[in-house]
Amino acid sequence: MTTVREATVQMLRERALTTMFGNPGSTELPMLADFPEDFRYVLALHEAVAVGMADGYAQATGRPTWVNLHTAPGVGNGMGAIFNAKANKSPVVVTAGQQARSLMTLEANLTNREAARMPHPLVKWSYEPPRAQDVPHALARATHMASLPPAGPTFVSIPMDDWGVDVDEEAVAQQTRREVSGRAVADPAALRD
Repeated sequence: MTTVREATVQMLRERALTTMFGNPGSTELPMLADFPEDFRYVLALHEAVAVGMADGYAQATGRPTWVNLHTAPGVGNGMGAIFNAKANKSPVVVTAGQQARSLMTLEANLTNREAARMPHPLVKWSYEPPRAQDVPHALARATHMASLPPAGPTFVSIPMDDWGVDVDEEAVAQQTRREVSGRAVADPAALRD
């Protein structure tokens, strides 16, 4: 068994998504604890700046880029820059921390009641996984969707207590390897696999 966090780190490594931009808060700390040495975290003083840096990095590299925001207030602060990333067709994967699952129905402080709806219509795809074990697959899908033409930002809300949940490593690997081609005709490489 492995944790959601460990499975996610491995999936991100396999996709060379080892640079993360952000302005963290309490809901992001479980992901950032013992941050992998081969990853780079670029700290911003405001969420709009974090998204702007991720947008520029995605444009410069031509690759998907991960930016993490602090729950609903952070997403709200980053919305103008998410708009720009959409206009720039930048493959930016936006994640936001969410309150612990056990506190979400109580609407405790920092709970984003409709997290997946908040960034619409500025993102191509938005999701809050229904179970902790779905987080790595949701992030893999968000990364893939952000890259499909026309590229653009995607969003995943992640409850803070999901990171420590145990998951079946092989099941996660099977889910995160699955990608659907964005081509209008069959992709010859996909047919060979």
